[in-house]
Amino acid sequence: MLKRLNDLPSWKRNIYILWFGTFIIGVGSGEVLPFLSLFTESLGNFTRSQVNLYSGIAFSSTFLMTAVVSPIWGRLADRVGRKPMLIRAALGMAIVYTLTGFSTSVWHLIGLRFLMGFFNGYVSNANAMVAKDTPKIEAGHSLGIVVTGYTSGALLGPLLGGVLANLFGYRVPFFVTGIIFFILTFLTIFGIHEDKTTLITEKPQGKQPSALKSVNFPLMTVGLFITSMVVNLVTNSINPILSQYVRELISPHLSQLSVIAGLVAAAPGITAVIFAPRFGRLGDRIGSDKILIGGFMLGVCSMIPMAFVSNVWILFVLRLFIGLTNAAMNPAIQAIMAHETPQEFTSRIFSYNQSFLAMGNVLGPLLGSFVANIVDYRGVFIVSGIMMLLNMASFFAFSKPLRVRANN
Repeated sequence: MLKRLNDLPSWKRNIYILWFGTFIIGVGSGEVLPFLSLFTESLGNFTRSQVNLYSGIAFSSTFLMTAVVSPIWGRLADRVGRKPMLIRAALGMAIVYTLTGFSTSVWHLIGLRFLMGFFNGYVSNANAMVAKDTPKIEAGHSLGIVVTGYTSGALLGPLLGGVLANLFGYRVPFFVTGIIFFILTFLTIFGIHEDKTTLITEKPQGKQPSALKSVNFPLMTVGLFITSMVVNLVTNSINPILSQYVRELISPHLSQLSVIAGLVAAAPGITAVIFAPRFGRLGDRIGSDKILIGGFMLGVCSMIPMAFVSNVWILFVLRLFIGLTNAAMNPAIQAIMAHETPQEFTSRIFSYNQSFLAMGNVLGPLLGSFVANIVDYRGVFIVSGIMMLLNMASFFAFSKPLRVRANN
């Protein structure tokens, strides 16, 4: 197996190692989510409202910090390389997760969650490396493979974290996550080989053009950033209310409520893992912009009907289609950015996209909770569907240069 891996071209070998790396990131990040509020509660004598406030701050602080620092890391990656940034992210998170297991106050936890966001960026740098080193004709398929790594880990992580917390307490999953991130650090050091021919090795003289002005279509690229944020926002807007919505659809006394809610929550990840590489390969053949528009249409047609279902299994099927939407859109966005960005600015553009993704993670739960309080649970799906529809219309306008170029 190792010999076969070594016989592959370096860019293809990197894809498999980065798939495993993003899988570990998904597992590690997802491990602590099921009990983060419970761990917060164990750090003091808090009221229910205080627990909600502190756990909300602890959850969102990581993404807020990621949104702020990602462009800085992206600029540095274009100068020193993506591999050092991968090592920095893996080692930094290994240390922070381990220290989190020793937290004795809620402020320790919140501070370390901010620090976690500071070191974040393994997945975005993995995507940037794949986008830079992979032949353009394989970009969509290769980025789709990397997407499945993180998604698979994110599906497994909460299950593993819940089992560990139930057996050994809330602190052990943090230690386990720290250990697997240390392993990932060594895997990255010895397994990843980077082509450094496109790095910016000379100190810039005078005022340099921004990365955004260097892409082929700056306005469309901004539209892609916004699309990334909206997709993440819409996906996360449902998370705070999903289990309550499932409970409305079935008897509140049903003993299998938690199992069914878990299946409904996991449904998009299942289809995303299966179909992301396939949609990526199809995008390489017919154009990633066409795949993206198709993803928009499927998302709207899946999201809005969720507001009108009366059976939980219909909701489950529609959630599977949301997974198809994510499988189509995420690799397509990254493939378009990879095609339209000069290699020396790849990390910077992907880091900007990471900032918008992080903002979607922050704003999504806030939007879902706000709409649910003002209207009801069903209103969240309608608002989310309308947002996707508006985003589709704006992207269709912004992406006109791609269609003009294809016709010519």
